[in-house]
Amino acid sequence: MRWLLIGYMFLFIDRPFEVWTWLGDLHIERVYMLFTLAVWTVYPHKRFIPNAQHAAYFAFGTAVLFAWAMSPWAAHGQPIVEDWLKIVVFYVLLVTCIHDEEELKYVATGFLVVMGLYLLHSFREYIGGRHTFRMGIARMIGVDSTLGDPNSFGASIIFALPIVVALWKAGIGGKRGRVLLLGYVALSSLCILLTGSRGSLIGLVLWYAIVIWGTRYRFAMFAAFVVAAPLAFVALPESLQTRFETIVNSDVGPANAKESGEGRIQGLVLGLEQWGNNPLTGIGPGAWRPANRVQIESHNLYGQIVGETGTLGLMAFLALLGCFGANLLTIRRIRRAVPAWENDLVFTLPSAIGVAVFLLLFMGNFGHNLFRFTWLWYGGFLIIARYCVSRRLANWEPEPEPEPEPELAPDADGPELPPGWIVHGSHG
Repeated sequence: MRWLLIGYMFLFIDRPFEVWTWLGDLHIERVYMLFTLAVWTVYPHKRFIPNAQHAAYFAFGTAVLFAWAMSPWAAHGQPIVEDWLKIVVFYVLLVTCIHDEEELKYVATGFLVVMGLYLLHSFREYIGGRHTFRMGIARMIGVDSTLGDPNSFGASIIFALPIVVALWKAGIGGKRGRVLLLGYVALSSLCILLTGSRGSLIGLVLWYAIVIWGTRYRFAMFAAFVVAAPLAFVALPESLQTRFETIVNSDVGPANAKESGEGRIQGLVLGLEQWGNNPLTGIGPGAWRPANRVQIESHNLYGQIVGETGTLGLMAFLALLGCFGANLLTIRRIRRAVPAWENDLVFTLPSAIGVAVFLLLFMGNFGHNLFRFTWLWYGGFLIIARYCVSRRLANWEPEPEPEPEPELAPDADGPELPPGWIVHGSHG
């Protein structure tokens, strides 16, 4: 079953049917998922893993469907809701079929392999001349059309990078695996730079800072990063240098680049306004453009939450974050109690997911990622890891501490002395 799930990850992320249209005419993704569901129905080892996070996802899904049903722009939101429900189906398959450490290792590694193939495919197309021209520069895009936009493509790369650290610490693949992971990080960094996405660049720098701070050689690595970063910047084409310079000086770029940056703030403002107009359910998922009469999406997670799903969506989202935190804290306490386990994947993967959630929230300041697959997939990984840790702890028998050697009691006539020693009586 795990191979079917990894195969669907590839179809969902790389989306070859969007590159070769004849595959799209065959509806290969739909056929594959129907086949996977058929296998799932007869799969003998499936079972439901109990976790409060399931309830949080159910609450959020209910809020999304209710907001969509109540929206005057429901027709605009239908594709968004349908695509999100497909992700929910995959989440159910994941948490009911993967429930031991070996399978979790395969699925987590498979996800990163799929991402690596996606980056290589996209980079090959970029070398062949496939890109988009926006904000006055040529920008790399993903090979697909669904999440291939430069900003979405860059965000996908950022949110996958924490998994690299999890596999690295767990020693997956040995020395060869670490070489491949370094190559993956290098390719990820190059692709982000070529997208010209300022938000993704900020996310990349933040991820590097988190990784470096978590090492024992943090100061030496920070020094190396400070030296390497300017060299990488100088190696970029002048158009990209100017693009990234607008992060700190908006006047050096074109007017539309400045407007794009201000649009992130406007997305939050419009979201709060729509929340005030529709406090319970918002305007509905996917209704941002027609409801606000704008040409772009919100580009702001927090404006998107309150604006599109209202108070119901906001409360469910906060509950979901609380479940993420509760699961992470529980696993962290067990890891600290048994330090010998700290580099096992069931402990390194949750830590990586915690970093990924932080990056999702941080980059939500300049990206509308509410319905991104990452929330559900990583939540599934975390639930499985929590279950594996609980099973391991239930079967764990700590090694008994060695008993102290008993002290030798002295003889009744006094302690035994070495041969040749003579004790003289005392004289009164």
